[in-house]
Amino acid sequence: MSRYNARETEAKWQARWQHAGCFAVREDSAKGAAAHPKYYVLEMFPYPSGRIHMGHVRNYTIGDVIARYKRARGFNVLHPMGWDAFGLPAENAAMQKGIHPGKWTYENIAAMRDQLKSMGLSIDWDREIATCHPGYYRHEQQMFLDFLSAGLAYRKESWVNWDPVDQTVLANEQVIDGCGWRSGAPVERRKLAQWFLRITEFAEELLAGLDGLERWPEKVRLMQHNWIGRSEGARVFFPLSGQPDRAEARLEVFTTRPDTLFGASFCAVSPNHPLAAAVAADDTAAAEFVAECGRLGTSEEAIENAEKRGYRTAVRARHPFIEGMELPVYIANFVLMEYGTGAIFGCPAHDQRDLDFARKYRLPVVPVVLPPQADPEIFEIGDEAYVGPGMAINSEFLDGLEVEAAKAAAIGKLEALGAGSGTVQYRLRDWGVSRQRYWGCPIPIVHCGDCGMVPVAARDLPVRLPEDVDFAAPGNPLERHPTWKHVACPRCGKAATRETDTFDTFVESSWYFARFCSPRTETAMDRKAVDYWLPVDQYIGGIEHAVLHLLYARFFTRALQRCGYLDLAEPFAGLFTQGMICHETYRAPDGAWLAPDQVRESADGKIVTPDGRPVTVGRSEKMSKSKANTVDPARIIETYGADTARWFMLSDSPPERDMEWTAAGIEGAYRFVQRLWRLVGDAVALLPPDGATVPYDGAGGEAVALRRAAHKAIHSVTEDVEAFRFNRAVARLYELANTLADFVVDDKAPPDAAALREAVEILVRLLAPMMPHLAEELWQRLGHDTLLVELPWPAPEAALLVEDSVTVAVQVNGKLRATIQLPRDAEEAEARRHALAEPAVARAMAERAPRKVIVVKNRVVNVVV
Repeated sequence: MSRYNARETEAKWQARWQHAGCFAVREDSAKGAAAHPKYYVLEMFPYPSGRIHMGHVRNYTIGDVIARYKRARGFNVLHPMGWDAFGLPAENAAMQKGIHPGKWTYENIAAMRDQLKSMGLSIDWDREIATCHPGYYRHEQQMFLDFLSAGLAYRKESWVNWDPVDQTVLANEQVIDGCGWRSGAPVERRKLAQWFLRITEFAEELLAGLDGLERWPEKVRLMQHNWIGRSEGARVFFPLSGQPDRAEARLEVFTTRPDTLFGASFCAVSPNHPLAAAVAADDTAAAEFVAECGRLGTSEEAIENAEKRGYRTAVRARHPFIEGMELPVYIANFVLMEYGTGAIFGCPAHDQRDLDFARKYRLPVVPVVLPPQADPEIFEIGDEAYVGPGMAINSEFLDGLEVEAAKAAAIGKLEALGAGSGTVQYRLRDWGVSRQRYWGCPIPIVHCGDCGMVPVAARDLPVRLPEDVDFAAPGNPLERHPTWKHVACPRCGKAATRETDTFDTFVESSWYFARFCSPRTETAMDRKAVDYWLPVDQYIGGIEHAVLHLLYARFFTRALQRCGYLDLAEPFAGLFTQGMICHETYRAPDGAWLAPDQVRESADGKIVTPDGRPVTVGRSEKMSKSKANTVDPARIIETYGADTARWFMLSDSPPERDMEWTAAGIEGAYRFVQRLWRLVGDAVALLPPDGATVPYDGAGGEAVALRRAAHKAIHSVTEDVEAFRFNRAVARLYELANTLADFVVDDKAPPDAAALREAVEILVRLLAPMMPHLAEELWQRLGHDTLLVELPWPAPEAALLVEDSVTVAVQVNGKLRATIQLPRDAEEAEARRHALAEPAVARAMAERAPRKVIVVKNRVVNVVV
């Protein structure tokens, strides 16, 4: 028999699906029993880099299995695709290759569209969008203006994370270990006028909403919970002395531990705090220290891991509770301006960071919380701060109170003295969306000398990017464009300038899922369509987007709701985060990274270069260009076919875990494809032309055993796909194929051809979501002229899911002596006869006659002697 030709077959069925419009979808207006429930499945859309990678293959295979399965289950499935098309790589290409970012982007989109189509994805391509198209970003500009009117957008000067390589501002979330998330360059601190979206307006809603996201991974919910960072505590006001004239007369501190105020030995402010700036203006040494802190890095990790250092100012802070006590005020490198008020009081005994600082600068360490069972006469702090529960000591009116009670009492006292109040703070900060680059959505604002900031009129949207841009110099080409930024003020008509910042690309990805609902409408979204399709029922993507994209999208949806675009708060009802694709790493003798196709296995089993030089084999790591351990999906699909790649992605490991890409794994998947081709081909020769099934009459025999195996496979695969246990579903299909192989033997007639046909067809139908091209071809070989993709999911017969026999325990005088196999629901006399015939039971009875035999049907036989 000929081998299965994946290249020809896959192209054939992709063309058939497209011609038949199988995946084009619209809202279902039917009511009652005729209505199909909607199901919106969406994978995170890709950046058009020019080539898909194995992470894409896994992500979109998972989504496609769900989409095809849900469609077969009778759902009206929306499964769209688009392109997250703005971003710095396009500008880098413009600088390196002399090609316009738009041309580079659209050429990449065309190439990646063909690659994704080669996977056989059930995408409604009529809904395709690209975020760099003016037809998309004009709506984003209008949203921004609506946010501005609603008080959800504003501009202010602020300290920002500046990437000196990408020459742009980064959000806090985009700073990884003190470096830019794309460039890897150490980030600097600069003060610039920036546009912000008021995400903090929804901090409590975003936090509370996590409890309702029951189909999200707990890990993602926890990450967002921690990032939002709700803290209950107190605002404390420390009157100052010795401060510069330009500084405030008091220092405001936020603390979660007002119960430890009596242990305070210093106050400290961030290098970016106004008090630090005021001190540095008159103090050269302070100014040098502030500048040095700016080079430390901006991430919490970098600051936390750095040596705790401070500069002691001449400013003193008066203690709110202790008469006459003044605390020294430091500028400290570990205090974050982004959290609380940018100022702290230090209680070294009960905060490790404060303790490290106090030991370094020889400041007092006064314990004010006594651990349970500790002796107050001898308790002291060594190298580790005590941060556990206990009772207040050395704290005057707080003494004897447990921590929580002491917190409440301290807040009450602060409020009575007018020295502070109870409050709630969030770690979350407003989202800075200004970026100093060309290839992004222009911010629709005009700056006028007389009128100030003026929104561009809705009729003049979109504000388009100019085509004639120069990337010869670093920085933002829009800022130095000779004509584009020079316009008349929309309000007074005088000469003015456009805003030259563009939006952070996370803005585009914060609402694209809603645009898919009605991608060609003149408004951003058709209300009827978004009300029908949203929320996304199943969203699929990487865990690395837990804080950035997913949090922004949740905020953006709430902002759109407030502005009347839609009527829901949560965009994604279900979230699945797939694991990464990993591969061994290889290094040549000179230390250069080698790709998997640049090494081979020698005769003695060692990994060497093609010319036989030794290769150092490293551990398996996430596929990355930097370590050259990538495998080109296009080559895999060309060699083995898309179905083979899909099957391997699903079969290797649970989809939420990282998986190891191996040549042996893909070869094994390819062998199974060929085996299925032969198996069904052999079966076809033994099958009658009709598809008659055999009604189950309770009789035994090979035919019923085969039917039972097939219907159990339906039940198991259905449960596994519903639960995203794709590797287990694959294992069930291997089992069914093995069972079928026992019935398809050359020159041997099957025990019941109709039962064999039913089982083979069940196997093919269950394969369809995972290997859709092969399944269609096998369905056709079985004599059908219908498209398999249009058929409903098979349903198991309940009677065939029940085993015919049961294992029954046999006890003698209450002690287990044997187990026996009985027909399910066997009569009491039959159970008694089998039990008494067991040798072990006979030995236990020792030739004694049974006084009584108690039969519990399908469970136990108890013999009393």
